[in-house]
Amino acid sequence: MTTAHLADRSTAVAARATELSKIYGQGETQVVALDRVSVEFRQAEFTAIMGPSGSGKSTLMHCVAGLDTFSSGSVRIGDTELGSLKDKQLTRLRRDKIGFIFQAFNLLPTLNALENITLPMDIAGRRPDKEWLDRVIGMVGLSGRLSHRPSQLSGGQQQRVAVARALASRPEIVFGDEPTGNLDSRSGAEVLGFLRNSVRELGQTVVMVTHDPVAAAYADRVVFLADGRIVDEVHGPTADKVLDRMRSLPGGNPRTPESDAKGRTS
Repeated sequence: MTTAHLADRSTAVAARATELSKIYGQGETQVVALDRVSVEFRQAEFTAIMGPSGSGKSTLMHCVAGLDTFSSGSVRIGDTELGSLKDKQLTRLRRDKIGFIFQAFNLLPTLNALENITLPMDIAGRRPDKEWLDRVIGMVGLSGRLSHRPSQLSGGQQQRVAVARALASRPEIVFGDEPTGNLDSRSGAEVLGFLRNSVRELGQTVVMVTHDPVAAAYADRVVFLADGRIVDEVHGPTADKVLDRMRSLPGGNPRTPESDAKGRTS
């Protein structure tokens, strides 16, 4: 993909939330998880979503990804309005246009790595684009592990399989929910590097929820939430910039590798 083509793509919007609200409960027990959030995720861009615990970051991702319903407002993936879709249409959109990477790898233990990677397309009755599939598998370094089952792979290798599965169908957008949360720092850095490369080399769009300033520094921009609202954005983030901004938020006390190590020894 040419640089000019990527530049054209970066001006288009892969997903958009407009005045998005999510409310749980009623009356005195009512909780406003999202409060009229408006945000765009541009094509061929890597966005991290951060905020203190309970800020609404995972709720925002789940609503935009079609994994959860919302109370009011609008969500669009490309030109498709999610609120107008019936359950079967929403299932098809998630399968055909969205890739997912979760903290738990969500691999089927009876399938080998290649079968896990192609499973969504197999379910949809679609043949993978072999050239694209080979490119994705090569990018995440799995060429020599395709016949291995999850139990024969390390945690980092299993998450590589999950990354390849999310990218294999050439989705319009990939959502990652704490994708490095179960990995050590080295494996986490590898997975984040693959996501970074998928944006730079493949023109992929990635949106990731994370608590880790080091992980967020791999993104092109970081969106900060507090109390269900977007309160800031940082472009060209560094771990220090993100950490400083998180500390200034109400309840913001982000985890870092140093604090994790201290917590394990205390």
